[in-house]
Amino acid sequence: MTGWLRLCAIAALLLSTTACGTLGAARSDRAAAIALAARDDAVDCSRPDRCAVPSELRGLAGTAFAETAAAGPEGPPRHYALILDEGGDALLARINLIRSATRKIDLQTYIFDKDDSARLVLDELLAAARRGVQVRVLIDQLSAIADLEILAALSGAHRNLELRIYNPTFGEAMPSYFDYAASVICCFRRFNQRMHNKLLVIDDAVGIAGGRNYQDDYFDWDAEYNFRDRDVLVAGPVVREMERNFAEYWIDPRSVPVERLEDVAALLLARGVPPLPGVPALRPERVERISRAAVDPQLVHERLVSRAMPVGQVEYLADLPQKHSEGPDGEGAGASGLAGLLAGAQERILLQTPYLVLSDSALDIFRGLRAREVPPHVVVSTNSLAATDNPIVYALTYKYKRRNVRELGFDIFEYKPFPDDPPVDPALGGAMPGEPVAPQPTPSPARGGSPLPGSSGSLGSGSSGSAANADGQVEDKLRTETRPSLLRTSAPANRPVPVSGEGPRMGLHAKSVVIDGRIGVVGTHNFDPRSETYNTEAVVVIEDPAFARALADSIRRDIAPGNSWTVAPREKPPVLSGLNYSMGKVLEASPVLDLWPWRYATNYEFQPGPECPAPVPRRDPAFHRCYLPVGDFPEVSLGPKSIFTRMLTAFGAGLVPIL
Repeated sequence: MTGWLRLCAIAALLLSTTACGTLGAARSDRAAAIALAARDDAVDCSRPDRCAVPSELRGLAGTAFAETAAAGPEGPPRHYALILDEGGDALLARINLIRSATRKIDLQTYIFDKDDSARLVLDELLAAARRGVQVRVLIDQLSAIADLEILAALSGAHRNLELRIYNPTFGEAMPSYFDYAASVICCFRRFNQRMHNKLLVIDDAVGIAGGRNYQDDYFDWDAEYNFRDRDVLVAGPVVREMERNFAEYWIDPRSVPVERLEDVAALLLARGVPPLPGVPALRPERVERISRAAVDPQLVHERLVSRAMPVGQVEYLADLPQKHSEGPDGEGAGASGLAGLLAGAQERILLQTPYLVLSDSALDIFRGLRAREVPPHVVVSTNSLAATDNPIVYALTYKYKRRNVRELGFDIFEYKPFPDDPPVDPALGGAMPGEPVAPQPTPSPARGGSPLPGSSGSLGSGSSGSAANADGQVEDKLRTETRPSLLRTSAPANRPVPVSGEGPRMGLHAKSVVIDGRIGVVGTHNFDPRSETYNTEAVVVIEDPAFARALADSIRRDIAPGNSWTVAPREKPPVLSGLNYSMGKVLEASPVLDLWPWRYATNYEFQPGPECPAPVPRRDPAFHRCYLPVGDFPEVSLGPKSIFTRMLTAFGAGLVPIL
C-alpha cells in the first residue's frame, strides 16, 4: 500500500470513528435543554442602568454622539479614539468598560485562555450578566477555552450569558490530535478557515479592536514571553457598524452554541451542568490591583481618558463570515479594502506586522509602488527570529530578505526580544523584558463560581509560558497563530526559539499601518496570505493627521535602535560579489529554504559615538561606519545548524498560503 493510500485509509477510519460518535439531533436538543434549564435567571440589580459603574471612558461615547447630533445631518460623524499600546492599559480599559455596560456586551476573539487575565475578564462578564446585561461571547474553535468543565459550566451559567464557538472541527469544542490529522486529509481548507477578528463592543457605543486576544501574554502578564501588541478604542457612531458586523458572525451557521458541541453535550448529558471550576490565581495581588484600578476615576482619567483624541473619518473594515464560503471579496469590501489604501499611498508607508510574509497580491501592490517615478518610502517593523513566537513563519522572512530589501526597497527593522524601551508598565503588573522574575506567591485558595464586581478568581498560567490545570499539572500554552503538531501529542511544535538572555522577552504582535501621515490603521490583519485567504480579519481605519502621527510615533518607538535591529545589505565582498548576488536571487526562487551562506542583507546594531551621534538610514554613506553587523539571528542561543534544521522542518512552498 502506498503512503497516500495509507493516509487515506487512516483518514477514512478517523472520519468514520468521528461519525459514529455523533450525538444526533435528538441528543443535541436534550443537552441544550439541560443547559437552558440550569441557567440562573436571577438578576442582582433592578435599576434601569443595571447598576453600571460610572465611567468617564464610557462617557466619551456620549460626547461623540452629542457632537454628531449638534453637527446636523450634513456634518460628519464625530468620534474619539485612544491607542492602547500597553497591555496593562488595554486590560484596564476592558474591565472598566465591561463594568460600565448598561444594556449589552459583545465579545469576539480568536483566543480565550483560562489564565489570570482571561479568567478576570470571564468573571467580569458573568458579573455583568447577573446584574442584567445581555452578554454574547464568540470564540474561534481552534483556540477556545481548553477546558470542557468551564465550557459546560458557562453553557448553563445564566440566561443573560451566551457562548458560541466558531467553525468547530467535527462539531467538537476540543478536537483530538487524530481529528487534526484527519482534517489535513479530508477538509484542510475548512479547518484552516479561522475567525481571527478581535472585538469588544459595549452598548453599541464604545468598541475596542486590534490584535489582542484574551491570554496573559497579551497584557504583559506572562513570566516568559509577552506580545508587544496594540488595540484602538473608538467611541461614536462607527461602533454601530462594529456591532452589525458582530451580529453577522453571531447568526452565521458556523457559530454553534457551546452546549450543542459534541464533547460539551456529552458531558452535560452524563453529569448535567457542572459548577464553574474554582482554580487559584497565579498572581492574585496583580489581579486585585487592576480590579481596583478599574474603579479609580482619577487613574482611569490619567491613563486612558486624557489620551483620547477627537478624530476625523473612522471606518470599520471587516470581513464577513461569507468569506469562508465565497473567498476574498474582489471588490475591496471588508478587510480586503486595505489593498486599496496601500496602493493609494503617495509618499510613505509605515507598516508593522509580526509576520513579514507577502501574498502575491501584496507583492503586486508593492512592486507597483516601487515602479513609480517617485516611489513612496516603505518602512517595515517586524520580528527577529529571537523575538518571534513563530519561527517557521520567520523562515520565509529570512528567505525573501534580499527581495524585500533590494527589489521592494523596504527599510526593515527587526524587533529585539529584550527591547530597551518596551511599552510595559509594572504598575499594572507588567513583566519587564529581561528582568528577573520574582518568585511566584503561594496561590490563594481555590474558589468556585464567579466573584462580585471588584473581586476576581482566576485560573493560573505557569511561570514559563505554561498553564496550571485543575490538578496543578503544567500544560503547554498555545500562543497566537501556532498550530498543533501532527507529529507530537504533547505540545505545539512551533514555539519561540531559545535566546541568550534571561527573564521574560517580547515579540511583536501589533498589526498597524500609517499611510502618508494622514491615515492610521489598527486591526488584526497580518498583511500575509493567511489573513488574505483563510482568516476573517477586521481593521479600524482613521483618517486624521493627529491620530496618524500618534500611531507613527508608537511604531517609530519600536524601531528605535534600542528596540530593533536594522536590516541592511552587507558590505560588498572584495571578490565574487556579483556571483553571490546572482546565486542568492536564483535560490530565492526555489521552492525550499535555500542555505546559501552569504546572504545579501543581515542585521545591524547602531554604535553611537562622536562620529555617529544619531542613527542614520541604511542608504547613508556613513551607515557601515555607524552600524555593526550582528548576524542573521542575533541573540538566538542555537547554532546555525540547529536554526536551519528547525526552519527546514516545516518549510515548503505549499505552506506559504497558510503561514
